[in-house]
Amino acid sequence: MKRLSALLLATTLVGGGIAFAVDDPAEMLPNPVQEKRAEAIGAHLRCLVCQNESIEDSSAPLARDLRKVVREQVASGKSDQQIMDWMTERYGEFIRLAPQFSWSTALLWLMPALALVAGLVIAWRATKRRVVTPAPLTDEERARLDALSGRE
Repeated sequence: MKRLSALLLATTLVGGGIAFAVDDPAEMLPNPVQEKRAEAIGAHLRCLVCQNESIEDSSAPLARDLRKVVREQVASGKSDQQIMDWMTERYGEFIRLAPQFSWSTALLWLMPALALVAGLVIAWRATKRRVVTPAPLTDEERARLDALSGRE
């Protein structure tokens, strides 16, 4: 009985993290090779509702519609690039989870490197700051300090 409980727990923990690509098995293509292609393409397309999930991981109605479009295009014989180009043309570069490098996305791609360089420069400058030694006290300042501290 303990083994069965442990097996069920392990199955739940391991299987619980698996996300199914489609909500309804009727969405799946009958050809397993085409279905794998459609899933791979969908994994690179952003759900426009959820925004941080691919259309394969999302259960939003729009994601379901986009999965259907991808599967229709795969079944019609279009290449992966043609499907991605069609989606990008229709929904903009934002549909891609990893936008292509272009002049319009250069800042997006270069920002991590620029932030790293800026951080290194700031850290270097902070460590290289000169230690400023204060100017010695004048006779008038020393007399006032002595008066304030009661050391006259």
